[in-house]
Amino acid sequence: MALVSEFLGQLTLTLGGEETYPTVVPEPNFDPDKDAARIETAIKTKGVDEHTIIDVLTKRTYNQRREIAFAYERRTKKDLITALKAALSGQLETVMLGLMKSTAQYDASEIKASIKGLGTDEESLIEILCSRSSAELVEIKRVYKELFKKDLEKDVAGDTSGDFAKLLLALVSTKRDEPSSVVDFQKIDEDARALYEAGVKIKGTDVKTWIAIMSQRSVPHLQKVFDRYKSYSPYDMQESIRKEVKGDLEKSFLTLVQCFENKQLYFANRLQDAMKSKGAKEKVLTRIMVSRCEVDLKKIRQEFKAHHGQSLYKTIAEHTKGDYQRALLSLCGGDD
Repeated sequence: MALVSEFLGQLTLTLGGEETYPTVVPEPNFDPDKDAARIETAIKTKGVDEHTIIDVLTKRTYNQRREIAFAYERRTKKDLITALKAALSGQLETVMLGLMKSTAQYDASEIKASIKGLGTDEESLIEILCSRSSAELVEIKRVYKELFKKDLEKDVAGDTSGDFAKLLLALVSTKRDEPSSVVDFQKIDEDARALYEAGVKIKGTDVKTWIAIMSQRSVPHLQKVFDRYKSYSPYDMQESIRKEVKGDLEKSFLTLVQCFENKQLYFANRLQDAMKSKGAKEKVLTRIMVSRCEVDLKKIRQEFKAHHGQSLYKTIAEHTKGDYQRALLSLCGGDD
């Protein structure tokens, strides 16, 4: 079994055509009935045994957690999510309830939370919509409709405006090309020149051209376009964005370009920023740890250590405390 466990620990999966580097992988000796019994005892314990709940749920994949939920309901005739809500509170409750959703369900719920009520949480909206692949966005749209009986496009359009809305809607429409094994050098050159002529070269910015290219071209193609762009512009693409546009539109374009160039580094930097200030920005920290633990958190960890000089594990340990810290460290999956 040790060999199986070792193999699973190094597991790299593919998700919608993209390689994944999860820190949470299937538990090889999985027994949903045993896990459900442990959680039932933990919840019934006077004062609640949070440690057991954390140790079980952060070490199982979403599919395994679902099986635990079914086993729990069979045992207790109660819904596990309702029981967790009653037993837990604060940030720990947020993490555990997040883990009871699939990655797409979690993303859809986070988007809904960022646009309901007064004011929009643009930062969350930008992070999710600009960092997810087309395959992930297709699934988020399907789940969003299922959960909220509304189209994601309509909700985004109703809550944003101007060029910012146009960019987000172009991304949500998922018209991005699939990566091709053929490198079209002429198209790369045309796109690089078009980005330059729509921005730095002219007074003002032809945002429509930028949106079209960045929302429709494949990621490998865009990586080559940004490289070629430097032969036309005195600035790289990120510098050009900072000079040409402002506000939410600037943040969105920057997020896109950073994710095209190195998505895991983008998340590593987000985590670092979230923990840099006094009192961690728990919302951002929780969202990235929960939404990426079955996707690419292992690679995010590597980028974090390489660019910030300290492991993600140690940084989380320094900036969080209690059961919330224990849950995040468990999702982190080890110290680099």
